[in-house]
Amino acid sequence: MGLFDAFKKKAAPAKPEAIQVSVQAGALAAPVAGRVIAMTEVPDPIFSSEALGRGCAVWPEGDTVYAPVAGTVSVAMGHAVGIVSPDGVEVLVHIGVDTVDMQGKGFTGYVAQGDAVAAGDPLITMDRAAIAAAGHPDCVVVAVSNTADLASVELAVEAGATVAAGDALIAVAR
Repeated sequence: MGLFDAFKKKAAPAKPEAIQVSVQAGALAAPVAGRVIAMTEVPDPIFSSEALGRGCAVWPEGDTVYAPVAGTVSVAMGHAVGIVSPDGVEVLVHIGVDTVDMQGKGFTGYVAQGDAVAAGDPLITMDRAAIAAAGHPDCVVVAVSNTADLASVELAVEAGATVAAGDALIAVAR
């Protein structure tokens, strides 16, 4: 290693490929593979009280978080992405608990506000070791923030089930 090699910027990681998502209309896909927990079990009182909407979370097995629904990105932060579907369902995908404290460190985002996304497009890659080192749980929360405007928002699988990224996770009815 030369003297100036330490000052060179590391190349950004390559954007992961999109995954295949095959869910019925009105369903949100799992954004990551892992074990599903009910929203009331998320270790954060704001999410567990469903103040930000109904949904669930997944204790992840992987590092890449994918879009659970097609739509337009309404907000993109280091640790979270909001998406509005063409039929008006507002979905928040939030990585971890209190990870806003990390100020984007440990996250590589692939979308910006206003971008169109397809279900299965990569949104963020997280560094799970960095999240753990910062003392934060790394569950990936999926909340339907406009729950009150919808007829129902229900789990499509049982809490405790293991899902693959792209599997049906939440059923939404207008």
